[in-house]
This record gives sequence, structure tokens and C-alpha cells, in this order.
Amino acid sequence: MANYDVEKLHAKLLDILLEFDRVAREHNLQYCICGGTMLGAVRHGGFIPWDDDLDISMPLPDYERLVAHSREWLPGYLEFICYENDKRYPLPFGKIQDARTTLIERRHLYYLGGCYIDVFPFGAFAGNPVTRWLKCARYDYLRKCMYFVHRDPYKHGRGPSSWIPLLMRRLYSLDYLQRHISRIIKSVPWGTTPYAGSYTDSFKKVMPREVTCTFGPVMFCGHEVSGIKNYDPYLKTMYGDYMQVPPPEKQIQHNFHYIDMDRPYREHPDYNPEEDPFRPK
Repeated sequence: MANYDVEKLHAKLLDILLEFDRVAREHNLQYCICGGTMLGAVRHGGFIPWDDDLDISMPLPDYERLVAHSREWLPGYLEFICYENDKRYPLPFGKIQDARTTLIERRHLYYLGGCYIDVFPFGAFAGNPVTRWLKCARYDYLRKCMYFVHRDPYKHGRGPSSWIPLLMRRLYSLDYLQRHISRIIKSVPWGTTPYAGSYTDSFKKVMPREVTCTFGPVMFCGHEVSGIKNYDPYLKTMYGDYMQVPPPEKQIQHNFHYIDMDRPYREHPDYNPEEDPFRPK
């Protein structure tokens, strides 16, 4: 189990979500809580008790508007981080982080920032299932390469386990992988096919757009936010018998390497202002 106060973390994540919800309403941004967060809303009325993250998704056009305007729309303590505004960023989706906090997710996947919510772009998928499968397979391959390029190659020592990360670093750069992943997500024009969803969820979880992108109000921790209106087929596809609470051994947490919910990440000893794209002027 996590060695930090999960309920306190929930309060931080809820604050980020509610502030983002305010911004989304103000600027007509479409979004929905998704994944385990949507499951928590339906099954628990809020967070899954042991869960320590929060996920939202946005149709690609809205996600791109957030990329373009996040600095002017979000309050000063919130930062939308993604590859487009930080070339060191090692993930194929964005995060909204609280700069008043500090979080290092994994020591071997070092990226210094704050407590965050994940923001996944919903892309369109081709109507042909073979084409969908090929694009999802390509995306998964590039995403795994990105993991190895960013990961400490010596996580498990200097033996054979370091060979794949070292090889990936010779074959690919982070910039190359990010650009090609972005091309896949944007390769099918939005609204031209009946399928949409997150490429991160894989081919088996591609769903009709009327399921993934029909949003409606949902209660989350006593607050009305935007969720997936027709949640039953969505949650069944994602989790099967989703109302069944898993046994304790399958109640998975992140177990973050380092977290301080009361100290800004810019006060951490490893903070380097020269690498900070959000450094206050």
C-alpha cells in the first residue's frame, strides 16, 4: 500500500478537476472523466478508495485548444504539461499539475513536477478494423519505445536487462517518437468516422463515437462534472463486470517514488530552472 495519505491526495486531485471543469465551462471545452475515474463515479460516487490518480479525456480538437491556450486559461498554480510545451516530457498524453506540490512518479522514470490529473486526447479511428489494428499496434510499439528511451537503462543492473533500453536510445530520440505518435493520433480527421477513443486504451477498447464522446453530467465526490453519458457499454468494454469490487491483491496503486503535497516542486533540490518551460518570468 502507498506510504502517503491517499485521502489528502484525493483532495488535491479533486481541486484540480474542479478548477479545470470551471475553465472548460468558461471556454466551451468538451471533456469527460474516464477510465477508473468514471468507474469510481459510478461504483463509489467518487474516487475508487485505493486509487491515487484521476483521468479525463478530451476530443482531439478540444485537447489541441487546451494545448494552445492553457497558460492563459488555467490559474497560475496549475500547469498543463505535454510534449508540445516541454520537449523533455516522456508521455504521449498531457497532465494538469499543481505547481504547489511535488511528485516524482518513479525513480527510474525521472520527471520532476507536481501532483497531477492525466489528460488523454480522444482521436478518431478508421472504419476498417484492419487499419485500426495496424495503427493501434504502431502506437503501442512507439509508446513502449518511448518508455525504454526515457527509462534509466540500468534500472535492473548493467546486464542483459539494460540492452533493450540502450538499443532504443540508439535507434530513436524522444522527439522522433513523440512526433510519430502525434501523427497517428491526428491521422484520421476528427468526426469523419464512427469510432473514437484513446489510443492508449488499445485496439480491443475502441468504441463507437456515440459511446465515448457523448458526454453528460455525473456526480463525483458531491460535485457535478462531465462524464460519459452512456457509461454502461463503456465500462463493460473497459472492465467487464465493473460493479464487482476486486479483491485486495488486485487493488493497484501507483506507489509514487516521492510526493510532497505541501511543497512546490520548484523548491525540490533537483529542480533546474534552465529546464523549466513554466519558470515564472
